[in-house]
Formats: sequence, structure tokens, C-alpha cells
Amino acid sequence: MTLTSPTTAEKILTDAQFLRVREWVYRRTGIQFGDNKRYFVDKRVHACVQHHGGDFNSWFLQLRAGGGQLAEQLVNELTVNETYFMREDHQFDSLVRTVMPRIAAARRAARDDSPVRLLSLPCSTGEEPYSIALRLLEDWPGIATTDVEIVAADIDTRVLHQAQAGEYGPRSMHRVPPALRAKYFEKLPADRWRLSGDVREAIEFTTTNVCDTDLMRSFRAFDVVFCRNVLIYFDELSARRAAENLFGAMRPGGYLFLGHSESMSRISPIFEPVRIDDGIVYQRPAIGAAR
Repeated sequence: MTLTSPTTAEKILTDAQFLRVREWVYRRTGIQFGDNKRYFVDKRVHACVQHHGGDFNSWFLQLRAGGGQLAEQLVNELTVNETYFMREDHQFDSLVRTVMPRIAAARRAARDDSPVRLLSLPCSTGEEPYSIALRLLEDWPGIATTDVEIVAADIDTRVLHQAQAGEYGPRSMHRVPPALRAKYFEKLPADRWRLSGDVREAIEFTTTNVCDTDLMRSFRAFDVVFCRNVLIYFDELSARRAAENLFGAMRPGGYLFLGHSESMSRISPIFEPVRIDDGIVYQRPAIGAAR
């Protein structure tokens, strides 16, 4: 999405109102909206105020007082959800060729039969966790003998409902090979596709905020975490808090995949960068590992 700076005539909120909303969103989500996002924020806040049926001041008073439905609606409106199947597919290659075999081998060596757990956060409308499931089913032989759990989470409740429905249009589907479409999807009218029920039911969808330490405490013992293209929206403090929350959600030795433009090395030293295949992943050090 390309956003341009608005002119004065395009401003919907006053400067004071924009700053109040921006501060609330930052405290709630960790997302920092700069002045270049002014028009984007103004339009979506205006829509929320109109839906509420009052003026800005009465709406914001209820929002700040903890109005759950108003907060949910605003967060949903301001969350950017740009995704499609098999995005940054080289990372899925690394997952099935290297990461999953390493994890499975470590489980066997430790005589540990606990499930291998993967987390997709934020999962948006579901294309990423479903891509993970499809690649494991198609390209990792170990799936036949290994118990795998996939959890997908997002702050936006609206996109979670879409993800659970598993219905997608051409933009989401443009990188799905015809063979996979035929095998795992049902063709619907209006050039839409529905993912098979078996795959949809294999994913557990839930709500969280990666910057909220209290919410993230329920996420534990993940072997692999995909957290791609979200840290770029945070300032330094929020990004560091998110990194610490992800660290706490992972097993020692677990692997973290970030987006291609993100680098944990610039955020926090708690993860170790590891080169795998053609890219870099980040690993929570194993217990007893030298730092």
C-alpha cells in the first residue's frame, strides 16, 4: 500500500484528535503511525466515529474508558493485512528441507514424542499458516510420522473469521500451483476457492497482540515461529518488547522467521542469527549453549 501525505484540505481529524488516537493506538498495539499515515488514520477513525453515531469526543471517551467493541473495531480498521499464499516461499523451502528435519532429529535423539509446534503471527486472513500446512503435507516426508500442531494468531478479529472460513480470491491464490488447487481447494463461483476442511481444521486460530506481554504469556513451547513483516511497523521500544515476547513463546533451540526486510540483529541480541539454505533465521539459544 502506498500512502501519500495529505494536504490540509484532506484532514478529517484535527491535529489534536489525530495525536490522541495515535497515542492510544501505540499504547494498545505498539504500532506507531507517522504523519505520512495521517490520511489513512483519519479516514478509518472517521468511519468508526460515524458507526458509533456520536461525535469524536464522545467516541474517544468511551474508547479510552475501555470500550471493548470500539477498541476492537478501531484496531481492525487500522491493521494492514497484505498477504497471499506461498509468500516469500524460499522460507517455506528452508522450513521443509532443513528446519523440520533438524527438529525431528533432535526429538528422536531426546526420545521426546511431544508435538512439533509452529506459530504464525500475525496470520492475517490465513494464507501464511495454510501455506505452512500445505508445504508440510506436500514436501516434508516426516509429516507421516511426526505430530505437528499449527497455531495462527492475529490482533484483528475480522481477519481471523475470514481465515477460518478459508475462502480466497485471485489475489491470494495467484502463486498456488494448479496441482495444489486441484488437490486441496474447491472451486467456487466468482473465481473464488475454498480450502479443504481437513486443512482448515488442522489450524488453531486465536487472538493476540505480539506487543502485549500478558496476552503472549499463553503462547509457549513453539519450535518454529513465523512473524513476518510486522516488526517494521514498530518503533524501537515496541519491537524490543515484541522480540522478548516471541523469545518467551519459543522452546530453547526454536527457529524464528522474519520478513525479508526485517533484522532481529538491529532489535535485540537475545536471538542468534543462523544461516539456513539461502537465508537467515533467528534461533533461541538452546539451554546451556554458549553465548
